[in-house]
Amino acid sequence: MLLPKERLNKVFSGEKVDRPPCICPGGMMNMVTTELIEKVGIQFPEAHSNAEMMTDLATAVYEEGCFENYGVPFCMTIEAENFGAKVDMGTKMYEPHVVEYAIDSVKEWKEISEINYEEGRAKVVIDAIKLLKSRGSDVPIIGNLTGPISTASSIMEPSTFYKELRKNNKEAHEFVDFVTDQLIAFAKKQIEAGADIIAISDPSGTGEILGPKLFEEFAVKYINKIIDSVQKENIGTIVHICGQMKRVYSEVNKIKSDVLSFDSIVNMSDARKNLGDRLLMGNVSTYTIEFGEPKKIAELTQKCVKDGANIISPACGLGMKSPLENIKTMVEYLSKGDSVTNA
Repeated sequence: MLLPKERLNKVFSGEKVDRPPCICPGGMMNMVTTELIEKVGIQFPEAHSNAEMMTDLATAVYEEGCFENYGVPFCMTIEAENFGAKVDMGTKMYEPHVVEYAIDSVKEWKEISEINYEEGRAKVVIDAIKLLKSRGSDVPIIGNLTGPISTASSIMEPSTFYKELRKNNKEAHEFVDFVTDQLIAFAKKQIEAGADIIAISDPSGTGEILGPKLFEEFAVKYINKIIDSVQKENIGTIVHICGQMKRVYSEVNKIKSDVLSFDSIVNMSDARKNLGDRLLMGNVSTYTIEFGEPKKIAELTQKCVKDGANIISPACGLGMKSPLENIKTMVEYLSKGDSVTNA
């Protein structure tokens, strides 16, 4: 039987495996739930700001049989906070979220400071990865970035940002390019700390919101700038894009990541038809994981495998009220040995 890190590495390399891995990267695709927090007795939301707590909680996700990886952080507000946005840290029932923006227009991007990795929650993430690495585990460590469009639209009011992509196109590119450079620096710090994979989630950079032209001009361009830099470090990459893909499959296929991840609105068999031999991840409905029964979750897991998913994961971040029994069903089903073997 393959160990989790070995199995995932083989999938990234295009080698045959005994079964698909089951992971949840972290970041936007948060895997921490209220039941898990209460079971292991770790304080929340304090764990967002404490490296030891973050490490223990990431470890618990694996040890409790939820997923076959470690992933930090547990939200997608760290970058925006470092750029000056104000964040409500949430509770054990809901996740952190931006409550006040840093700027009012893309023209004001020069007012934003660079990310400080020596203090704040960016440092917490880096320290947590170091702690996870020091445990010498055979479990893959996934570091996370909020994608360029989602970060930019968390620094300023999103609807204004989207309008200014056209209205103030030059300044918009300067703004997103600056944000992207800072995300690259954050990724490199995570890699130096010991991350095995970098996952980039850009839920606000969808083809549905941007349309095909702006999706390629902004989302694909700047995600690829990150990927080019990360892959020079011989580190695997996962990119998660939300929304329907039908209008932008050709543009999505230009994203250079090792793995593409989609939410549950995307039919995995359609993704497989449109994306050829790309490595695909997903996409078990998080609604069903939170509100459904284990039997249905097992059926969805089976369908994802048969439809062509190389890696099984929730379709998006887990709802905080998702039952542990339901979450564990995906790994339990795959571990039975009757799932389809992927190459």
